[in-house]
Amino acid sequence: MATVAEPIRYASKREGDIPWYSWCLTLAVTSASIGGRWDVSWHQSIGRDTFWTPAHIAIYLCGVLAGIACGYLILKATFQRPTELIATSVQVMGLSGPLGAFLAAWGGLAMLTSAPFDNWWHNAYGLDVKIVSPPHTLLILGDVAIEAGALLLIMSALNRAEGQPILFSRLRKLVLYLSSVLLMSVMFFCMEFTRDVLLHTSLPYIALSIGVPVCFAATSRASRYKWAATSIAVIYIASVIAFILILPLFPAEPKLGPVYQPVTHFVPPQFPMLLLVPAMLLDLFWTKIGSLGKLLASALSGPLFVLSLLAVEWPFASFLMTPASNNRFFATGSHPFSVPPWAPVVLRQFIRGDQPSMLIKGLALSTICAAISVWLGLTVGDWMRKIQR
Repeated sequence: MATVAEPIRYASKREGDIPWYSWCLTLAVTSASIGGRWDVSWHQSIGRDTFWTPAHIAIYLCGVLAGIACGYLILKATFQRPTELIATSVQVMGLSGPLGAFLAAWGGLAMLTSAPFDNWWHNAYGLDVKIVSPPHTLLILGDVAIEAGALLLIMSALNRAEGQPILFSRLRKLVLYLSSVLLMSVMFFCMEFTRDVLLHTSLPYIALSIGVPVCFAATSRASRYKWAATSIAVIYIASVIAFILILPLFPAEPKLGPVYQPVTHFVPPQFPMLLLVPAMLLDLFWTKIGSLGKLLASALSGPLFVLSLLAVEWPFASFLMTPASNNRFFATGSHPFSVPPWAPVVLRQFIRGDQPSMLIKGLALSTICAAISVWLGLTVGDWMRKIQR
């Protein structure tokens, strides 16, 4: 199955046009991102009253929209076989279509499969204690597959749009946006490991070092944009702050017990991790290194990511434990209804930190993970720049 071909000029009725199926996939991943955050708040504020909540509908709409867009592309390429689409297609089990369409189609199927699985899981085991339950894992993997498929579809169009400056600029903005949504999914998956009461231990930094640098490096290399990592970090931070400010505007009350916290409105998410600082430093570093080898660049980028994140997040975490952070913007005084009053997150106390020797070992592991993650991101980014189909 070939995924790389001779450069193919992007087929468009007018220069600057982006096909409807690309916008459909963008809407799909946006719907899932909004629905995911909303669903967490729904469970924290109300509990579980019915499967057919607006948040669930927004999440699974992603799978439906992906199925429509990718089904159209695959069926059209397989049966109508228009020249411009066949030229940008691969073969999978006798079917034709863009590589990204097949990946996103699998993601849509996984998401829709997770729906009855999740409903059965809740009926059998009740409300989730952790975000990462088996049905949620399948759901998140499906969502990530749709995001990655949409990104590959747009990347192939971006690579074919060389020489079309208007279209190239628009597609690159779409690549940056889709990459930011992928970063949001990574942060969503890391939610259990990055709670503010854990930020004086090595666990959050290990988790972030595995998933975040690969997003930064791949986006930077694939998009050919100087401030790629900074851009997706800004979108991630802005989106979480928007949820913090918007969700508490709507009333909600618990429908399950026990109720420990007086919840009257939707509970906002935790303040976002300060990824902007390491993102900016990595962008500047990658701009300055020029032709430095990939291995050496990765080895230097790993400590840069961990140390810069640690430098801003450690003191900021201390601030989040103070009464000064209990306001609408930082929202440290809002807790899920099921959290008991003696929990560290309510008392605003750090969970017992690592011993100095364990902290050093954990941060060393974080640095190694970050370096490997950067190398993987640069490798994936180089591959994405070659995709034509």
